[in-house]
Amino acid sequence: MRCPHCGNLEDKVVESRTLANGAAIRRRRECNDCGYRFTSYERIEDKQFMVIKRDGRREPFDRRKIERGVERALEKRPVSPMMIESLVNQIEDQSAIIGRVNHEISASGIGDLVLEKLAAVDRVAYIRFASVYRHFENLDEFVREIQKMEEPR
Repeated sequence: MRCPHCGNLEDKVVESRTLANGAAIRRRRECNDCGYRFTSYERIEDKQFMVIKRDGRREPFDRRKIERGVERALEKRPVSPMMIESLVNQIEDQSAIIGRVNHEISASGIGDLVLEKLAAVDRVAYIRFASVYRHFENLDEFVREIQKMEEPR
């Protein structure tokens, strides 16, 4: 594996962890030349998992989109990078389980999973994500969403 810092091809695996119920492996690596630590992922290549967009289009599932959305919602919030990684892994795993039969899931299904996970971790991040995901137009929509969060479940 090429070091993203210095380009050296020699490294050692410091830690390996199974993800996605055994469908992926996360490896922490350290460059033998410069000592830079980086992460690599190994995944089983399967039939491509598709996301059904609101307008009916289908596009390949992209984990990075979920990462960006979650990171954006949690920006400047007291949540560790490891927690963010764990949230994204959980969302990816649940998406795969929901779409297992026909290898597809709706974008709204993914959005609902993100909201569910964010609600359990950080309410401010939940509102941030919900405001974009649900296209809030005015203050009343924010207030209604906050009141919904306050209702006993």
